[in-house]
Amino acid sequence: MANGSTTSEVIARELLAFIARPAVSDEEFNDLAQRIFARQFSLNLPYQRFCQLRGKTPRLVKSWRDIPAVPIDAFKEFTLSCVPADECERVFMTSGTTRGEVKGRHHHPSLAVYDASMLRHFSEHVMQGDACLPMGILFPTETLMQNSSLAHYLGLAMQHFGTADSTYYLDQNGLRTDALCEALHKAEQSGQAFALLGASYSFVHLLDELQSRGQSFALPKSSRILDTGGFKGQSRDIPMEDFYAQLSATFGVDRRQCINMYGMTELSTQFYDAGNRSVPSIKHGPHWMRSRLLDPMTGQEVASGERGILAHTDLANFNSVTTILTEDVGVATEDGFVLLGRAQGAEAKGCSLAVEDFLKAARG
Repeated sequence: MANGSTTSEVIARELLAFIARPAVSDEEFNDLAQRIFARQFSLNLPYQRFCQLRGKTPRLVKSWRDIPAVPIDAFKEFTLSCVPADECERVFMTSGTTRGEVKGRHHHPSLAVYDASMLRHFSEHVMQGDACLPMGILFPTETLMQNSSLAHYLGLAMQHFGTADSTYYLDQNGLRTDALCEALHKAEQSGQAFALLGASYSFVHLLDELQSRGQSFALPKSSRILDTGGFKGQSRDIPMEDFYAQLSATFGVDRRQCINMYGMTELSTQFYDAGNRSVPSIKHGPHWMRSRLLDPMTGQEVASGERGILAHTDLANFNSVTTILTEDVGVATEDGFVLLGRAQGAEAKGCSLAVEDFLKAARG
């Protein structure tokens, strides 16, 4: 029998071809999801024990909707990997929200699938037909944050879609506001669209700094802004409506070009909206990802139109677990979902119970 590393290479090649396709049918998605689940059931022992407790085995799982969803906190407690951890090319770690908090770890035998997933979806939803643009990054480099999936994501964006004069405007010393203002003035004068990408909380600090200076810009048409990650206690909280209104007013960028990326360390694929002219916006995933809305107390899908906890099946997560249960509340739409915020009250209790169930099962 092929070992985990060998089968990892085989499934990775198949996934690269799957991602490169223009579209796939539900049957094709379901077939690949079931085969990846069978591999993960065989090689990922904590996950196997959890699935057995739920009465879910490769023989009994007939649809991607039947694949057990792993609570994201399980990534903090277990090495969820089909390949030995020391054979993985990269381990991305969650940022954590409190000092001393155990961080979640997501193991990647190779970054080929992660990178292909990011580049394909980013090209379609952020670049929108542009081959490259001058870019400013409001986040530290991958060298400074080697275990950050966001640092890697933004590095890929600049490497593959940024012009030669693209650069980072946040380092270990903080925001490089003067240098960024110079680049934004240059864009104004040249008429060349500009892309500003970074963590949501970085934008809040930048907005505060520019307001204190009394500075604003009128960036060329088709300039765009991409924010991600929320505020995480690293800046003042600001209502989404106010946040995007301030971004649009300060940089002169149409709110339809103020794009939010929704992603997480525990996934290998990101979601995007079509701008934030109105909030909350609808998030969309690519053809190698599907989402469900679950009742965290029962694990069952909620009725159409009802709020539930988001569970994502990401086939690019071929080495860990394809299906994760988030702590995010949403409502389904025809072509995506609306993100409503973090679980509270009974929903949060349900998420906690799901974590307890996984811990008990995985520890045997």
